[in-house]
Amino acid sequence: MRDSSVDDYSFGWGLVLLLITQLISACAEKPVGELELMPPPDVYGSDRLNPLPERAPYLDIPYDGILYATDRQPAGPDDKESFYLNERGQVLRLGYAEIQMGESDLTWEQARQVSLLKSRTDEFPVKVVDATEWGIVGETIPYWVDVDLPEEGPLPPDAVDRFAEAINSQLARSDSKDVYVYTHGYLVTFENPLLVSAELWHFLGYRGAFIAYSWPATPHRLAYIRDSDTAIGYARNLRLLLEVLAEKTVADEIHIIGYSNGTRLVVRALEQLALMNHNRTEEEIQQALRIGNVILVGSDIDRAAFGNSLADGLLRVSRHLSIYVSEHDKALGISRFLTNQRRLGELWTADGNEIHPQARQALEKLRGQISFINVSEAEGSSSGNGHHYFRQSPWASSDILMTLYYGLGPEERGLVRQEDLPVFTFPPDYISRLWENIQRLNPDVSGTHR
Repeated sequence: MRDSSVDDYSFGWGLVLLLITQLISACAEKPVGELELMPPPDVYGSDRLNPLPERAPYLDIPYDGILYATDRQPAGPDDKESFYLNERGQVLRLGYAEIQMGESDLTWEQARQVSLLKSRTDEFPVKVVDATEWGIVGETIPYWVDVDLPEEGPLPPDAVDRFAEAINSQLARSDSKDVYVYTHGYLVTFENPLLVSAELWHFLGYRGAFIAYSWPATPHRLAYIRDSDTAIGYARNLRLLLEVLAEKTVADEIHIIGYSNGTRLVVRALEQLALMNHNRTEEEIQQALRIGNVILVGSDIDRAAFGNSLADGLLRVSRHLSIYVSEHDKALGISRFLTNQRRLGELWTADGNEIHPQARQALEKLRGQISFINVSEAEGSSSGNGHHYFRQSPWASSDILMTLYYGLGPEERGLVRQEDLPVFTFPPDYISRLWENIQRLNPDVSGTHR
């Protein structure tokens, strides 16, 4: 007689594998060294605002590219597909990558115009041309590693000072003195966060200095569990990088954009900073670390676990925390099924019964420190699987970039409070509201901004 329990077991694992496969296709970017440029944010439409400089920016950037930090294993001489492997490294490595915006025969003026077109007729690829490693963050070497052992091989030099000098040189030539750090989701190669960072920096007008943080995600089937563990376990390296930026650079503020599984890395690093500085006042912490806006998009974090991070003082570390949520995010729906826990990036149910009364009261009390932003009504937010809205929705990208560009709060950006939930949402006339507020707060803004 056939054992029905075996059939049930096999069916259960088959269903899990199917769902993880769907999550892979839903959550991951195509793991190659090239990316099609995201649609331009709608705030730049109708020639109202052009953030791009008239001169090709990479001619003036001191390191002729975009900065990166990675704790992946470096690729060997025979590895042709990527500059770094999809394996965990022991140290944090620093360097810069050369980026090509558009086809190689495109002039900067053409790239400047074409990249802002809402409906592009031609492809506009963003490519990683080369990557140069300067060295490591020496403090990330584990205390148990004996660097003198022959089998360990020589470690690269400590590049903290060189990295900080590059940032300070870039800030010296920029109108903005801010640093931006982007952390990616799971199932991508080393190049993906560099490409996304390059396009975000492009639409920020190359203000300040931008750093792509590439943690060791693995673009393989069933990588979700492993990548989730890595995102949490490797938060120490991101925390050490943030400390380096605060100690060694002249940045006015350090902003962090975390996406999908990478938000676990961000939250854990900030929680570590909160616990390490628990004897300081909130003002002292923020003055020392200078962390400004922290933006979490498509957050694949257990809501209850996030609540514990808040209890440990997470909000004391940054000036403001913005959490984008959506009811169209299918990838988080699958993650919820696999974990049986609601995810931070999911919108609460319409009746609001998922929110405990004390939690609702706390969110109202903490409005100056934390904002939940519902993108469900934003143009393009449900495209594809609804998980990549920070790149696919011209309204969501406008909102995120104007938070970073001008430091505007939710209501200053034209968002409105929902009546049934403690969140901000996008009204039908969002772009008009946003543009009017920009002009009101900055009357010097005209057709272009350089």
